[in-house]
Amino acid sequence: MDRQAHWQNVYATKRDDEVSWFQTRPDTSLDLLLRARPGAGTPVIDVGGGASRLIDHLLDLGYSDLTVLDIAEAALATARARIGEAAARVAWVAADVTAWSPPRAFGLWHDRAVFHFLVDESDRRAYAATMASAVTAGGQAIIGTFALDGPERCSNLPIRRYDAAGLAAEFAPHFRPVEDLAADHVTPAGKTQKFQFCRLLRV
Repeated sequence: MDRQAHWQNVYATKRDDEVSWFQTRPDTSLDLLLRARPGAGTPVIDVGGGASRLIDHLLDLGYSDLTVLDIAEAALATARARIGEAAARVAWVAADVTAWSPPRAFGLWHDRAVFHFLVDESDRRAYAATMASAVTAGGQAIIGTFALDGPERCSNLPIRRYDAAGLAAEFAPHFRPVEDLAADHVTPAGKTQKFQFCRLLRV
C-alpha cells in the first residue's frame, strides 16, 4: 500500500479520536505558535493537519489566512465536517508534501508528526526544500517528531526519531533553531509518547 492509500484507509476506517495522535487541544503546538507571535493575518499552513483540532483553535484565535495540507482527503473531510460553516474560511489541500509545489508563501509552517514518517533521505530532502521555498524570510516553522526515546513505529509504519540538534540540522542552512521543547503526548489508550519539537526561523 502506498503512502496516500495507507492514510486514506486510516481515516476512512477510524474516527479522529480513535487514532493514537489525537489531541482535544494541541497545547504544545499552540504554545509554540503563540511564542512565534504571528499576526492574525499571517498565512499559516498546517502540514499533515488532516483531522487535527489545531485549525479549530486557530480560527477561534482570529487567524484569517489558514491552509491545511494532508495526504488523505478523508482526514480533510473529517475536519471540514466538524467545523461546519467555518470550513469556508480555510484552504484545504489534499497532497503529499514531498511532491507538492507551494503556490504561495507562508509566514508560519506547522507540522506535528509528518516529518518523522520520512525515513528515506530523498523524501526528507524534498520536504525540506518545499518548506524552504514556502516560508518567507523571517517566517517560522514548528516541527514536532518522536523523540529519541519515543516510539519506533506509528500506525504500523517505521519512523525516524530525533533530538533537537538532529531535527534542526535537517533544515539547515535555510532555517536556524530558535527554540526546542520536549513534550509528552498521552494517547487515547493512555500510553505516553515522547515528542521533540523545534521552532525554526527562515534565514
